[in-house]
Amino acid sequence: MTIEPLFFKPVFKERIWGGTALSAFGYNIPSERTGECWAFAAHKNGQSVVQNGLYKGFTLCELWEHHRYLFGHLEGDRFPLLTKILDADQDLSVQVHPNDDFAKARENGELGKTECWYIIDCEKDAEIIYGHNAKTKEELISMIELGEWDELLHRVNVKPGDFFYVPSGTVHAIGKGILVLETQQNSDTTYRLYDYERKDAEGKLRELHLEKSIEVIEAPFIPDRQRVQYEQTDDLLTATLIECAYFSVEKWSLSGSASLKQQKPFLLVSVIKGEGRMISSGNVNPFKKGDHMLLPYEFGEFKLEGQAECIVSHL
Repeated sequence: MTIEPLFFKPVFKERIWGGTALSAFGYNIPSERTGECWAFAAHKNGQSVVQNGLYKGFTLCELWEHHRYLFGHLEGDRFPLLTKILDADQDLSVQVHPNDDFAKARENGELGKTECWYIIDCEKDAEIIYGHNAKTKEELISMIELGEWDELLHRVNVKPGDFFYVPSGTVHAIGKGILVLETQQNSDTTYRLYDYERKDAEGKLRELHLEKSIEVIEAPFIPDRQRVQYEQTDDLLTATLIECAYFSVEKWSLSGSASLKQQKPFLLVSVIKGEGRMISSGNVNPFKKGDHMLLPYEFGEFKLEGQAECIVSHL
C-alpha cells in the first residue's frame, strides 16, 4: 500500500470556446483554444496519468480496475468522479444533462451527469446561465419553439469564489471570461439546447439535441439553496460547499499548518492557488498551483504547511 499522494498529469481538450487561461497554472497547453483540463479522469474520452512513485505511468482507470484497494475496495464498474478546469474564453453552448436512468437507457449505459462549479476567476460582469424561467414543461416547449431565448434563460452574475450546484435536468452554460473548477459524475454526456447560431471550423451550425433536451429538463427550475458549512482545523479553514448523492466538495484555505487524517475512500485535491507541502510518514511532498493529488484509502495522518487554496472532492 502506497503512502504517497499520487500526482496526476491532466488531459487537455481543445474547444471552440477555449482560450489560454489554463497556462496560468503552469500547464503546457496544446493551443490558443484550450478549453478543458481533465485533472482526474478515468473515461474513454480522457485518461489522466500518475506522475510519481510506485504507480507512475498508470492511468486512473488502470488503478481503479487493478488496484481497487487504493479506493477502499469501493464497488462499481468505473471510477465515479471527473474533475475539470474550464477556460471559457467565449460563451459555452446552453446545455442540459440527463440523469442516470435516462443516460443508461438512451446513451449505451453511460452515466448521467450531475456537476458543480467553483468560480476560480472571472471578468467583471461575467455571467452564467443557471436554470430557466418557464413555469411548466408546456411553456418551456413553446418558448423553445418560438426562439424566445432571452426570456427563457435565467442569467446570474458571478464573482470569484462563487459556487453553483448543477444537478441533472438543469439548463446551464458558463459565460465568456470565466475560469471554473468543475466536479462531476464520470460522464461525458451532454445535450446541446442552444448555441447562438454559432458555426464550427467547417462553417457548419453545431449539432443541437432538442428532443432529448426537452425530455430531461426539469420544469419549473428550482435553484439549489444549500448553505456552506465551515470548520477550522489549526490554520486550515474547510468550507463544505456541497454534499449530495454523487459527491462532496470542499474548499481548503491553508494559511500556515494543519494536521489532518484521511478517512475517506479517496480524496481528490486540486491546488488552485499558492503552494505548500504535504508531510506524511516522514515523506515531504511539495505542491503548487496547478497540481492535482489523489490521497488513497488509508493514507492516514498527514500535515499541510503553506499558503494555498484547494478544491477537494470525495464520495
